[in-house]
Amino acid sequence: MLRCSYLVPGLRVACCSKMSTTPGPLCRKFVPVEQSEVTSISKPASFKFGLYLIIFWLRWKARSQAILTILKSLEADFLCLQEVDEYDTFYKKNLENLGYASIYIQRSGRKRDGCGIFYKQNSAELVIEEKIDYNDLVDTVENGKTSSTENDGVLVSGNKEEPKAGSELKDSQAGRGDPNDPRVRLKRDCVGIMAAFRLKNPSSRHVIIANTHLYWDPEWADVKIAQAKYLLSRLAGFKDLVSDKFDCSPPIILAGDFNSVPGDQVHQYLVSGANSMGPETVDDLPMPLSSVYASTRGEPDFTNCTPGFTGTLDYIFFSPSGDIKPVSYLELPGAESCDVIGGLPNYFHPSDHLPIGAEFEVEA
Repeated sequence: MLRCSYLVPGLRVACCSKMSTTPGPLCRKFVPVEQSEVTSISKPASFKFGLYLIIFWLRWKARSQAILTILKSLEADFLCLQEVDEYDTFYKKNLENLGYASIYIQRSGRKRDGCGIFYKQNSAELVIEEKIDYNDLVDTVENGKTSSTENDGVLVSGNKEEPKAGSELKDSQAGRGDPNDPRVRLKRDCVGIMAAFRLKNPSSRHVIIANTHLYWDPEWADVKIAQAKYLLSRLAGFKDLVSDKFDCSPPIILAGDFNSVPGDQVHQYLVSGANSMGPETVDDLPMPLSSVYASTRGEPDFTNCTPGFTGTLDYIFFSPSGDIKPVSYLELPGAESCDVIGGLPNYFHPSDHLPIGAEFEVEA
């Protein structure tokens, strides 16, 4: 079993987000799903996983050491980072010093940040990877009209409702063309990355880790649904590839900032395949996924806390089966907790998102 500092053996998954200019980051403890003592001589295999969304336009010098402090404190075997803008010059070399190797995809267009998966070299071996560029969805559209493909399975067209005045920020409109053209709507420069790893513990299990950052705008639900469908389709195909190549049935962990609140169309699609934007059946969902928090203590009231918005946007999903289960989760503050009053970031949280996390037990 991999080294674990908590009572229950398992895989620890943590998600933190966007950095501020102030020191003093705070990470809470992991809480066991069930209080119990492990008496078996042979403990289940396990690994830890961390997720952190790092806002890239804040002053770099002030935030860099706070980032390292939090990443180190997670003691994770895997780290999934989003909005990584200094991959070659900072993250790669500094995390190598902590024992991590990594894979990375930069956002397309003029964006200079991206998503990365970092893994402890003494805990796991990378065996295969694939990158996801959601701009590939543009190829599903012909002559400005919608089209459906096996990859995305969703029709994307102009807004069903006109966006509210002033609701779109610069990245939604400046120089991009007609927002009612599906080709323009789908080109949002969002990315993801997924990889299969072989655990370096007695189980030698293969696991799939996927990391993504979906489009932000709540007015563009059709775009986010298209991205979510494409993501799960690619993930299902990747699982088939890994299963055939290595003669295994790998459990999946999918994490990231999905820019979707519990119960909205994207979240419902991810957890149940219920998609109100078109007729759906259970068979249309590429794979079943469960949310760690929903399956243990309930979705948190918020993972993002700012003066303009407070809600849950970040999730850790896993394939619900007998092969993998969450055995602990990272505790979160309540709305009246002194460390979040006034909004984030602050001295306690160098990000406007809270860290979330879980520990998973993996069967041999």
